[in-house]
Order: sequence, then structure tokens, then C-alpha cells
Amino acid sequence: MAGMLGVFQTALEVGLIYSLVAMALFISFSILNIADLSTDGCFTLGCAVGATVTLAGHPVLAIFAAMAAGVLSGYVTAFLQTKLGVESILAGIIVNTGLYTVNLAVMGFSSNLSVFGCDTVFSLAKGFIGGKWYKLAVIAVIVLLVCIILIRFLGTTLGLSVRATGDSPDMVSASSINPAFTVTVGLCAANSLTGLAGCLIGQYNKNCDINLGTGMVTIALASLIIGQAIFGRGNMRLKVFGVVIGSVIYRFIVALALRINISAEYFKLVSALIVAVAIAAPKMREKLAFMRKKSVSMRKMRKEVMSDVNNDRREQNL
Repeated sequence: MAGMLGVFQTALEVGLIYSLVAMALFISFSILNIADLSTDGCFTLGCAVGATVTLAGHPVLAIFAAMAAGVLSGYVTAFLQTKLGVESILAGIIVNTGLYTVNLAVMGFSSNLSVFGCDTVFSLAKGFIGGKWYKLAVIAVIVLLVCIILIRFLGTTLGLSVRATGDSPDMVSASSINPAFTVTVGLCAANSLTGLAGCLIGQYNKNCDINLGTGMVTIALASLIIGQAIFGRGNMRLKVFGVVIGSVIYRFIVALALRINISAEYFKLVSALIVAVAIAAPKMREKLAFMRKKSVSMRKMRKEVMSDVNNDRREQNL
């Protein structure tokens, strides 16, 4: 029982941290309609910057430094798209490739950086909160604050302009709003959340690895799609919190896979299958609903035909 509770707690904590990356994809992919493939490198960048500043003895400052690094990453991606005319997918790939060297440089050209023995936001909170749930409390407060700020931002004039840019860039341009500016704001905000998630996971694991962000886009996309499948038709509040719930559900699925002894080598395949199922689920629901309607229509048609046949037979008998 204690083991299951530990698995539940870890899945919840890690799921909440990764929900920040899912929210980043919610901004770039769902709102701006941009496929930002720099997420993997930006996640590692946030972790590397956060670990470096944490090692310098500033664990709280590390959070803001990691977010600032994410903003810079988002700005470069947006600059390539809006000023140089590079396609969004190619811009993300270019930035992601360049960030590998940047991340190595931040880590002192070492592939691994440990923060064991250093204070983190979690160890600082432990002195105030105590118990076994202090990490979850810190992560939950940060995620809640991010959700509130994001919801409020998307309701402002600038936030509505960002949302409109994803729906129709031409309409935004006709409304005297610069779409290049709104795309830049959106990508900077999204990547700041990715950097924040990287910093938190680094302090959570007390370790930073150069390959930490590999596959992060797949994980975040799976979480995003699961959340949208559940709360996709709700208002903005439900959509944002749905992303968080989707991330937690995804981590529970991974935890369940661990409990039934699925090898770690299969996790990427499991993630891909989850994404495929989540993407196909709405279309499959539509097809099932169509099949049900078709079946009902066919039954009604058969009944009507049989009724007409019976009526004809009665008339013939008379």
C-alpha cells in the first residue's frame, strides 16, 4: 500500500511539472497553430541554467533565470519565423539543434551536472512545510499560479490578439495588429514555461543531463491531447486546467506501465501509442456516432419497408 502511494505521489508531482510544458504547447500549438519543435532543447536549457544558478547558491533565482532563458529561446524561434521567413517547423529544428551546443556551454561543456548537496526550492520548502508532501505542495502552488496568470493573460487585449493570430493572421493584420509581434509574445511565453519546467525537474531530480529533453514534445503533446479530449469544448479555464489533468493522467499511465514491468526501452513506443490513440479518439467517436445513426436509420428503413410490404399483402388479401 505504501509503495502504491509513493508511485501515486511521484506520478502526481512529475505530471504537474510536465504540465507546464504541455501548457507551453497549448500556447504554441493550439492557440498560435505553430509546431514549435524547439521544446526539447528549451527544456534542457531551462534545466541547465537552473542547475548552474542553483549550484551558485540561488535556487529561487534559478527559476527566474530559467524562464528568462526560455524567453530568449522563444524569441530566436520567433525571429527566424517572422523576420527571416523560415517555416515554423524548420525554425524549431534549427533552434533545437543550436541549443544542444548552448546547453553544453551552460553546463561547462559537461554532459551531466549534479546539484546534490545544494539547496533547492524543495529543500527550502521542506523546512517550512515538513512531512512527505512538501514537494507536491511547492509544485502545485507554482502550477496553480501559472494557470491563473495564463488564464488572465489570455483574457487581456494582448492575449486576445495572440489567440486571434492563431485563428486568422490576415484578420489580425487587417485590424492594425502586428502578427509578428503577437507570435513573438506567444512563443516567448510558451518557452518561458518550458524553461520553468526544466528548472523544476532539475531541482526535483537534483541532476541535469544533456539528453534530458529528448522526446519532450511527444510527452507534452500526449498530455495536451488527452486534456483536450476531456475538456476541449469548455471555456478557457477548463482548457488550461484540462491540460494539467491530461499531463497527470499521462504520468499515471506511465506509472501503471512501470508497475506491470514494461521495460523502459518501450516508453517511447508507449508515448507514441498514447499520442496516436488520443489524436484518433475524436475521429473514432465521430465514426462510431455516424455508424450508430446509420444503424438506427437502416433499422427504421427496414421497419418502414416491412410495414409497406405487410400493408400491400393485406390489401391483396382483401
